[in-house]
Amino acid sequence: MPCFTARILLALCLLLPSAAAWGGTTKTFPAPQTAVEGLALQLVIYGTTDTGLFTPVIRAFQQQRPTVTVVYHELQSEETDERVRAETEAGGPTADFVLSSAMDLQFKLANDGFAQRVDVPSAQELPPWAVWRDTAFGLTFEPTVMVYHRPTFAERAPPRTRADLRQLLGDDAWEEALAGRIGTYDISRSGLGFLLLARDADVDPDLWDLVSLMGRAGVKLYTDSAAIIDKTAQGRLAYGYNVLGSYAAAMAPERPDLGIIVPEDFVVVLSRIGLVPRLARTPEAGRLFLDFLASRAGQTVLANDVNLNALHPAVQGANTMAALVAEAETTIRPIRVGAGLLVYRDQSKRRRLLDRWHQALTVQ
Repeated sequence: MPCFTARILLALCLLLPSAAAWGGTTKTFPAPQTAVEGLALQLVIYGTTDTGLFTPVIRAFQQQRPTVTVVYHELQSEETDERVRAETEAGGPTADFVLSSAMDLQFKLANDGFAQRVDVPSAQELPPWAVWRDTAFGLTFEPTVMVYHRPTFAERAPPRTRADLRQLLGDDAWEEALAGRIGTYDISRSGLGFLLLARDADVDPDLWDLVSLMGRAGVKLYTDSAAIIDKTAQGRLAYGYNVLGSYAAAMAPERPDLGIIVPEDFVVVLSRIGLVPRLARTPEAGRLFLDFLASRAGQTVLANDVNLNALHPAVQGANTMAALVAEAETTIRPIRVGAGLLVYRDQSKRRRLLDRWHQALTVQ
């Protein structure tokens, strides 16, 4: 019997994906203080935010909770969703806290029952549209922007609207300068990229003309904003379409050739959604971290140290919802945390949009 049981357990282990199989990167932040027995906690996070960028948030949390060890798994948005679902369906455990910029994926995870309701006192200060049933919590207010290579546009102003970009891509005089030097998300591999493109398509009736022009220019496709921004700063790309403004702002100080544009026609604003999975290893650790992120203290760290626009109305400064709304010279279109996000996960709608995307890119 013991041998039979061992064989069954081994078979089950072989069927389940290992941590290594999921890819991504993992970093452990040891607890700053040794805890007495029973007080130590380990917090496991799955997140799409770059580890280096997110480190100040983890360090600030550990200042408040010095006996907590944090293990941060940096994953792509689709992978984050798939991992939580697979681990939960296998009986758990999974992460204690999940934070993703792919709002539609993250909301569907909550709506499908993979997240638990949690008591988060600090979230009462957030805008009502950012919290759904005490289960999914919008925690940032991040505009999507365009980036450009300053030397490339030394003698011509870079496009500041989507119409400007269409005009530039249709200009035969710029064909050689832009060939293979336009970058954007690969929406078939990036959940965030799909959401942003879908939102653009809802608002801009001429979007598919723009996609076709990008395809004609030999557009380069990526799975994350950082790659687009970095290659634009190097001059390998001339223009990057639909990247996270927070990443661009964080990378710009060390990249003098990088220009940033908040689109003047309309700007889509997203919120990274945080949740505590239903089968979290240590749900209390996840709840504590979520409460910190939603608090004024946590939101201040997001704004000042991570360049992620704070959503908390009491946080002041440049990287805040209040500042963006006050200073914007464009139409701001925030994505609400709610059932409207499910539209972008409808499989027939998703397939139609992906098909149209591929057709537009290949039509010359």
